[in-house]
Parts: sequence; structure tokens; C-alpha cells
Amino acid sequence: MDTLSFLLAVDGSEASGRTVEHVIQLLRWYKPPVDIHLLNVQLPILSGNVKSFIRRDQLEEYYRDEGHAALKAARERLDHAAVEYVPHIGIGAPAQVIVEYAKKFHCHQICIGTRGLGSVAGLLLGSVANKVIHLAPCPVLLVR
Repeated sequence: MDTLSFLLAVDGSEASGRTVEHVIQLLRWYKPPVDIHLLNVQLPILSGNVKSFIRRDQLEEYYRDEGHAALKAARERLDHAAVEYVPHIGIGAPAQVIVEYAKKFHCHQICIGTRGLGSVAGLLLGSVANKVIHLAPCPVLLVR
């Protein structure tokens, strides 16, 4: 059987922590090897004025530092559970970047936390999870 590939998108929130714990529990059920791609997406600094005062390398360092900080708790949990993973930091609109990574790594499932908003509230607010569901090329597991 082919190796399964999961994209675990985290933002450092409590909901992300629950998602990581749920994925760790799920991995006990899978017999074949499973590739875990751990992703944090940083929102780009959009203001032209700010970008003109910051060098590109400084901006990349900022995204990297913020991304590593957002991945820290998830990495610690996965390390403690002896789960192998590949960390990634993306930059852009979260839902689009999550879907791009899922396509790039041929993921069989995207795992993402939700802040517990109902479906109507999610539609009104345009939540990341709701957008991922509609754009994803594979099943999406929402953990509340």
C-alpha cells in the first residue's frame, strides 16, 4: 500500500493543539507509513509603506521566526509522541496556501482545527476552515 500523506495545518491556537492530539491518536490506527506535513501559514505584510522600509531578508526572517513560534507546541507534541513530520512555513492567504501545500505533497487528508463556530457563523465570517473545505482536493478533517 502507498504511504498516506497528511497535511496538519496549525496556527499555535488551542484548537491546533487539539488537532495535533487527535492526529496522534489517529496514527495508532494506520498500519502503513504515514507522512505528516506540519504547516503554519503566515499572513503577508501587505502595506506597501511597511515593505519599503524592511529588507526582503528581514521580512523572510520575520516570517520564519513567527512560523517557528506558531509550530513550537505542535512540534513538541509530535516529538513527544515520536511522530515523524516535516515542518513547513507558508506565506499568504491561509486557506489557499493550505490547499496549495496539500496539492504539492499529494496529501490524502488535510487536518485543521476550528474555533467551534457553527456552520452559519463560519459562512458569514468566511473562516479558514470553511474555505479549505471548499477548495481542498482531498478530504478535510476538522477538529473542534
